[in-house]
This record gives sequence, structure tokens and C-alpha cells, in this order.
Amino acid sequence: MSNRLALEDSPYLQQHKNNPLNWYPWCDEAFERAKHEHKAIFISIGYSSCHWCHVMEHEVFENVVIAEFVNQHFICIKVDREERPDIDKHYQELHQLLNRRAGGWPLSIFSTPDNKPFYAATYIPPHNHNQMMGFSELTAIIAEKVAHNDEKLFQNAEEISGYLRPKNNPIQATPLNEKIITQFTLQAQHNFDQENGGFSKSPKFPHVSTLETLMTLDQLQHDDTLTAMVTHTLDSMALGGLYDLVDGGFCRYSTDELWLVPHFEKMTYDNALLCALYAQAGIVYKNSNYLNIAEETARFMLRFMMEDDLFYSASDADSEGEEGKYFVYTYEEILLALEQCNVENPRDAAKAIGASSEGNFEGHCIIRLASLERPEWFEPVKKSLAALRTSRTYPFIDRKVITAWNAMMIRSLFILGKNRSEFKDQALRSLDALLSTMDKNGSLQHSTLIHKTPKIDAFLEDYAYLCVTLIEAYEITLNEAYLVEAQRFANKALELFYEEGKWYFSRGAFQTVGELDDGTYPSAMAMMVDALLSLGILVDSKYRHFAFKSLEYSSIKLMKTPLYYPKLTQQTIRYLRGDRLVKSNSDNLLKLKHITYPFTYLYNDESMDEITICGESSCFTSTQDPMKINDLIRTTL
Repeated sequence: MSNRLALEDSPYLQQHKNNPLNWYPWCDEAFERAKHEHKAIFISIGYSSCHWCHVMEHEVFENVVIAEFVNQHFICIKVDREERPDIDKHYQELHQLLNRRAGGWPLSIFSTPDNKPFYAATYIPPHNHNQMMGFSELTAIIAEKVAHNDEKLFQNAEEISGYLRPKNNPIQATPLNEKIITQFTLQAQHNFDQENGGFSKSPKFPHVSTLETLMTLDQLQHDDTLTAMVTHTLDSMALGGLYDLVDGGFCRYSTDELWLVPHFEKMTYDNALLCALYAQAGIVYKNSNYLNIAEETARFMLRFMMEDDLFYSASDADSEGEEGKYFVYTYEEILLALEQCNVENPRDAAKAIGASSEGNFEGHCIIRLASLERPEWFEPVKKSLAALRTSRTYPFIDRKVITAWNAMMIRSLFILGKNRSEFKDQALRSLDALLSTMDKNGSLQHSTLIHKTPKIDAFLEDYAYLCVTLIEAYEITLNEAYLVEAQRFANKALELFYEEGKWYFSRGAFQTVGELDDGTYPSAMAMMVDALLSLGILVDSKYRHFAFKSLEYSSIKLMKTPLYYPKLTQQTIRYLRGDRLVKSNSDNLLKLKHITYPFTYLYNDESMDEITICGESSCFTSTQDPMKINDLIRTTL
């Protein structure tokens, strides 16, 4: 018998509709019942492609004995963190407060009957295990304490709620200056993995915004150390494992230091950001291998993750109950594919793509290259390996459409579209589909399922990423309609989420502050600053004022530990160095090749015959020769 989640649109909530737990979605009815029946509240937050969410579901939420007790003593609420990031952020802050470390998913929260939280954890095993309290034992203790109105528990919950209430602390600021460049570089070097690339031990995440900021600094300074950090990491991530050499696309993170063994879920935001990063790096470093990785990633998204020009949110790590089953091969399957493609010395060739009889993942083989220079025989073998996958069950796909994540992917297609018109054309179709789906009666929406009506109002991240993408659309097409739309959404974001330099992620039932740091992807606040600086040079300098106040509000943290805030650091450097505007008619602007100064924008003025270079408040020089642009920009810096 299904629970109340059967009535919900969210694919993640639908996954739990047949659990014996009597789940509620996030709703007033659940909280009213908890208060009326004096029952503790259990809130579980996750997402459809989360491996440990599946583990906890199987071990705990499908356990009939546990469910019988919990249904009697608790009100249980399930939340899709992709659908309601405001709720997730609120409770992630709670986890950080109570445990002095970052949370994650699944996120497990216990609250009093009037929804004042007192306990936060991530994965909880069904029973006590390795010094971890089990769900069964924990719920027994909580149920008894709530039933007997345990004074200490309720007092702690009251105090915790006090800590979570928004505070208006006075703003302290420090001057923003170019010391931030030295500080960021030194901190990145300190954390850099010289052997494998990246900026951490296992588990290893791509840290896209750190790499992007280092690449920006490299464009400004032409520093071999910066080049090495960026290119060594890009090379290492694309060898295979984190990167799927067969279908294309990146998995979320690597469980080891080599980028070899991933958690196999593929997120739209990761693939969008990495597609853009490799495309930009291909242009900056004139590296065709990077452009190839970017194109393969884009084609994966178009083939597997797109419907009606809109992009789904994620695909799962598991299929047929096993993690990675769709992605890995037996040694015999690889040898057969090599033989069918008439590759000489199949065993040597197998070794060249990381395969052995022992395997490199639980007795199976993840395809892995020794370098980005692929063997001549690799393409036909890749097609043979891809054909093998067609007989397998593809991992579950969450067909949720999220405005911010779609905007990220569309922007990456625009960047690729600088060299390949097919990607530009797709970006335009997808942007039109996104706006027609999510911009309802002047109100931007956050998420929906394909062909469903969106019901959740947009958050700061949706406005920020959409603004940046609309500006990218203008830069590629020179169609002023995109600039007008970017300005409209920026104005609305300022109205809804901005307050004297401070940004809120949400202002509804959960008022959450916009984060400075780049978590799973660059912070919404940093992207909003990016958009405002762009509008400040392209449309009206007033937007630059809002960008500066935002940077000033964060200045102490930025100047002390810029590595924690790489996207915001990049925008601070941009503010300090200044944007350059290249103005001319569209014929001249479309003739321009790669401009090396990273903070350069194009502005179409059909009345102009010459190409003019301007700053924020004045113009510097003009030319009729597009080939001189980079040299002339350098003279203005």
C-alpha cells in the first residue's frame, strides 16, 4: 500500500511511496498532526541519485519492524533537496551547528512536536554499528524522551532554534586589494595534489570554480605554475573513471585520489560546469583534447539527459541493485571488443585502457587511459563497448527540470558554440524552452517535471545562473533581447533577495542566507555578482554599485581565505582589474577571434564603423583592424 508520497511529482519522493514508513511530503498537515498528537518529527532529506540515500532506504525505511515502531511514535517527512534547496540549506546549517562539520545526504533531522530540531545526522544504520548509534535504538530513546516531555531535550531544542534565527550583525569590511591574488595562489598551491591533480585527498571533487579562477589568473599573469595546476588536473580528471570514456560525461566525484573509481551518479550541474571549463581551457590553452572532452560531455547530455530541449537533473549510480553495474566491464568483454575491432595484441591493448583479469573495481574494469592522446584504435573499440551497454539497464534518471542547472548547461553550449554552430543552435532552443517553461506570468519558477506545471518559486540561484546565461547568449548572438531579459531578472533578484550588500538564498517560509563559498557548484551570490558586473559594463553602471556592496559585505572572509570562495574571488579580481568593453557593429564584432583579456565583453552598436575599446566610465582607443584588439586592450590595462 502506497503512502502519501504517491501523490507527489518529485521522482525522489516517488521512490519512497511504497516504503512501510508513513511518509508525508513537506506540508502543514504533517506539522499540525505532530503537534496535535505530541509526536516527534523525523525529517529525511535526499535526492534520487544519492547512493547512500538508497542504502538507508533499503536498510532502514524498508524495514517493516522499524517502520511499525516509527509510525507509532513519529511523524515522518520526506524532502527532495533538489526541489526544495531552501529547506535543505536550513537543515544543513543545523547539522554544521550541532556537529561542527559539514553535512551531506541523506540528511536526518529529529525535531520536537512543534518542529524545533535537536538532533542532526547523515546516514544512520538500522542498528548500532561501529560506534554509530542505530536508527532503531535512536528512535526508541527519542520517542521515550518526547513522550515524557524530557526537560533537557526540549530546552536544547529551544536554544538551538535561537541559534538558527537570522541575525543582523553589523557589517565589518576591509579594503579589497590585489593581495587576494597572492593569497589565493598560495592557498591553492598548498592544497594542490602534485601527483594526481586536484585540491584534496579522497574523496576528490573537481573544484571547478577553483580551476576556473586559476585559469583566469593564468590569463592575467602567464604563470607556468598556474598553468601546471590547471592542466595537470584537467588531464588527470579526463583519463577515465570520473570521466566516462564510453558514453561521455562526468560522474559526481572520485572515491580515490586517482580520479579512477567514482560514485557513478551523473549530475547535470557537474557536467554543465565541467563542459564549460574544458571548453574554455581548450580555447585558452589551444588544446584540442580539452575541446573534445567538452564536446563529448555535451553530446552525452544531449543524448541521455535532454527531452524537448530541457535537461533532466541527474542519473543514478546504481542499476539492478548494484553500483556502477551499467558502466563497468569484465576483462573478457573488453578482450572480445578488442578482437572484434581487429586490434593487434588485444591483451596489450586491454592493458592500455586500464583492463586486467583482476580488474580495477570490485573484479570489474573501469575504462582508463594512460594519457589524453588516445590510441588510433580507441574510437571503434569505444563504439563496441557502448553497444555492449545497450543491453544493460540504464540507471534511473530523475526527470526533474531545474532552472539554475538548465541555465548552467545552456551556457556551456553557448561557449562550445563559439567554435561549433550546432551547439549554439541547441543552446538557443534550450534557452527558449527554459524561459517558456519557467517564466510564468513574470514569475520565475525553480523546478518541474517535463510537461508538468512548475509550482515552486525560484530561488536566488535560479535568477543568478539564468542572468549569467542570458548575458552569454547576448555575447554570442548580439541580440539585445537577451540583455533586456537579463536586466529584468537581475532587477527582480535585487528586489527579492538583496539587502545592503547581503544576499538571501530564499525569503519564503525558510529565510536562508546566500552562501559565499562554492559548495557543489559556485555560490548563487557569486554568480549574481558576476551578472551585476556584466550588466554594469553593458547596460548601466548602477549594477556595478550593487556588485561592489556585495563584495564589500564579504570582504573580511574573502581577503583572509579566498580559496574557500573561488568564484567570488574571481569576481573580486575582476572588479579590481576592471572590465573592458569592445564596441562596434555586429559585422566587426563577429570577426573577432579569441580575446585574451578574461574580463572583456562585446557590445553591438550598428552606428559604429570602428572598433572601440572602453572601460567602466570612458573609452580608450579605436581601430579598424580586428587583429589588433588584444594588443590594444593590453595598452589600456
